[in-house]
Amino acid sequence: MTLDTIWVFAEANEGRVTSTTLELLTKARELADTVACVYAGDPDDIAEKVGEFGAETVYGIDVDDRLVGPSAAAAIAAAIEGGESPNAILFATTYDARDTAARLGVTLDRTVISNCIDLELDGDALVAVATIFGGATDIKTKFTGEGPFLALVRPKSFPPEASGGNEAATEELDLPDLGSAGGATVTDRFIEESDGPKLDEAAVVVSGGRGLGEAGKYSMVESLAKKLKGAAGASRAIVDAGWVPYSQQVGQTGKVVKPDLYIAVGISGATQHLVGMKGSKNIIAINKDPEAPIFGIADLGIVGDVHKVLPALLEALEGR
Repeated sequence: MTLDTIWVFAEANEGRVTSTTLELLTKARELADTVACVYAGDPDDIAEKVGEFGAETVYGIDVDDRLVGPSAAAAIAAAIEGGESPNAILFATTYDARDTAARLGVTLDRTVISNCIDLELDGDALVAVATIFGGATDIKTKFTGEGPFLALVRPKSFPPEASGGNEAATEELDLPDLGSAGGATVTDRFIEESDGPKLDEAAVVVSGGRGLGEAGKYSMVESLAKKLKGAAGASRAIVDAGWVPYSQQVGQTGKVVKPDLYIAVGISGATQHLVGMKGSKNIIAINKDPEAPIFGIADLGIVGDVHKVLPALLEALEGR
């Protein structure tokens, strides 16, 4: 048995549909007969891409220079109150999506289940699988009552798979008067400079931790990542210490990554970090402590001083 309709809150960066949107569309196809997207922007910009992943319709919202959350939540709520009846709406765990889901939950008086890592059906009921206690325990929560059910899903929870669908049809949702909530506007956006693949999309990720000893040694992590055409990440410990920016943090409160290869350098393996990278296909850990928890999930462990192992590894790569 499947649900009738699921909406996915679609997002795009610099005109490119996000991988989390494609992941949610893939899962939505398993759960519902009809899949549609809601997008805070021009629906024509993403109609072809989301159509490839199963969306039949894209409902656009003209947010102009307003904040996405208040505008999207108001437009979606008005559409539902006007007769649209999706059984569920799926959101990625991003700033705009969380803001939208929270506002929509209040407006419609619906529960929002966050931190989901899976969604399944129990008869005609939707069940969310979420993590608690820093990722140590999974719990299942069944949505009851009247829909739409609202779920915030962690990135990399599902592999994105195209369905070969046609370009989605497009419609515009009316944006009601936002009152004081519409007073805030976006005046500028900061685009982070990057000369390599994005951390959450890279096939190879090299992350450094407290075992590097000092901030200056993080350059070895960046060099190794560059040699392997990957991205450099970090543990929460060195982000909190100010060695690297938050945008490079891997873990429960940072980015979730699932690369083909993950190299953990001087990272002990706290649960907070493991949550963000344990789904990697191959994991290599370098740590001088043979009892470090990271070795428990590593496919290859190197017990040694990172200040000796990394220079030797970089030298070997130079010779190739």
